[in-house]
Amino acid sequence: MKVLAVIDMQNDFIDGALGTPEAAAIVPAVARRIEEFRSAGWDIVFTRDTHGEDYLSTMEGRKLPVPHCIRGTHGWEISSALDTTGCTIIDKPTFGSYDLAEYIAADPKTDEVVLVGLCTDICVISNAMLIKARIPETKITVDAECCAGVTPESHNNALEAMKCCHIDVIGQG
Repeated sequence: MKVLAVIDMQNDFIDGALGTPEAAAIVPAVARRIEEFRSAGWDIVFTRDTHGEDYLSTMEGRKLPVPHCIRGTHGWEISSALDTTGCTIIDKPTFGSYDLAEYIAADPKTDEVVLVGLCTDICVISNAMLIKARIPETKITVDAECCAGVTPESHNNALEAMKCCHIDVIGQG
């Protein structure tokens, strides 16, 4: 059984406060991956970066003083180009989510987790490492064509770091 973890495919990371052309470019590929998993009957879980109005007073807000993904705003919403019907959505207050790792670990039939989404160099790598730490014998794959980083260079650096930690990277040019 496979699980697709769709990381932070939210408006603010695609074309909003922290959007990039690279992030916008992966949306169709992520939509195809979601449909592939849905057609196979596999589990799909989305994460949603979630901050409050006090974001700028948090540790993250002091280091990245750009309000984004504020609960209830358009920027916080998952892109309307992605179908979340029947999927689990996990709100997370920071880069990695213990709840995501626990959700995946709860099903003993899960033998592979595929991660896609944003940003490769922050939230994708953080979640991949938490999942790897929680269920080290489960295959973890990152689809590079369905991810984008803050910059193309940091995206590639994160992919290389994950490879060093025995996370498979596919779709890399």
